[in-house]
Amino acid sequence: MGKKYDYDYIIIGSGPAGSTSALQLAKTKKRIALVEGRFWGGTNLNTRDIPYAVALDFSHTYSKILSFPELKNQDLSFNLPTVPAHELKTVIEAGGNNKAIFEEKGITCLKGYANFLDKHTIAIDEKKFTADTFILATGSNLKISEISGTETVEFLTPETAIKVHRLPKAVAVVGGGSSGCEIAEYFAELGTKVILFETSDRILPREDKEVGDLLSEYFAQKLGITVLPGSKVTSLAQDDLSKSVIFLHENSEKMVRVDCIVLATGSRPNLDYGLENAGVKYKNTGIVVDKNFLTSAKNIYAIGDSLGKESSTERAYQEGFTLAMNIINKTKTPLDYKGFPRITKTFPEVATVGFNEDDLLKRDRKYKKAIIKLSEITASKINNFEYGFIKLLANKNNHIIGATIVAPNAELMIPEISLAIRHDLSALELASTPHPINNYSYLIKLSAKKLLAQKK
Repeated sequence: MGKKYDYDYIIIGSGPAGSTSALQLAKTKKRIALVEGRFWGGTNLNTRDIPYAVALDFSHTYSKILSFPELKNQDLSFNLPTVPAHELKTVIEAGGNNKAIFEEKGITCLKGYANFLDKHTIAIDEKKFTADTFILATGSNLKISEISGTETVEFLTPETAIKVHRLPKAVAVVGGGSSGCEIAEYFAELGTKVILFETSDRILPREDKEVGDLLSEYFAQKLGITVLPGSKVTSLAQDDLSKSVIFLHENSEKMVRVDCIVLATGSRPNLDYGLENAGVKYKNTGIVVDKNFLTSAKNIYAIGDSLGKESSTERAYQEGFTLAMNIINKTKTPLDYKGFPRITKTFPEVATVGFNEDDLLKRDRKYKKAIIKLSEITASKINNFEYGFIKLLANKNNHIIGATIVAPNAELMIPEISLAIRHDLSALELASTPHPINNYSYLIKLSAKKLLAQKK
């Protein structure tokens, strides 16, 4: 690369995708700059994955303690302000907002929001920086454009909701996807009255119907959450006493009053930073790239949530790593996305990998399935918890092509299915693998055996 540019590589965004690319490319001793407008390490590390895990672990643990009959009449209180304090401590320990991690590797850290002036030049505030190659890892933000009143009504997001110091009496959660279900459960487990709105006909609409139905039943029966599928929130309002959510349900307009509103309405990629000036093509759904993450500008790549595809820290990390290795080695090896799981960290957890049944029905593909309910294994008796199941899917030759697990610790069970899918393993190989008989993972063995018992 020539010396006419300030840097060989400028990576915009220090989340899992951008930071991984930057740290790998730093090994080449090239001139590298990393641009970040908010927190070093990105939102996943600083405001999402790590603090979210701390908060949800606390609420799940508190709720489980209260479920023990031996503790039913005990007065177990908690100090809510210590939860965000614990979140912050954990983020710091995990390396959150620490640019020294990058500077120690010879990476120049540029603080601020970048805007393209041309395909080789960005501006940050009043300063200009040039690079031979750019990598865009600019993430996503909350999608709220279809709801009026958001400019004047105070609301929380799932990331800010876990930082409240005072527990509201009544919360409206708008959006029944993964984040909405997680944050609705968080408040309900701590004792708040929760109403959960979802536009689709079930919560977790990306998953099979059994998942949404079971979680709705658990939310209503065990946590007292009011689940309202088929409800489109149109506007928000507030006065001195409360906040209001106006929504359409069963062809009529209705309203509820609450103390707090949480918008979990999905995300959209960050695209407003002069991509047109750089000749980078994009749609409302994300930046357009080829299989090697190259954009329409031949010196600019894009990875992570900026692509507007399936969002997960694991995928973003692997995209950043794959791109960096291809640049370093001058190769064009595409990333194999087979086996990446999708996790919802409710209790019980929901984990999906490969195809689900809805996917196969839409594609008119033939398949075999086996469903084992949690109540069929001894682990459910030991833990006094029966809300859950596994659905294992296979092709006509009994090779595993997908699974959905709803169970405590589902995220610890799903990697076994990911392994089976990535390496084309069969139901026989899963069924013959030893599993602890009194563990939730025994569901995998039983479902694999059930598949084998079916005729082709």
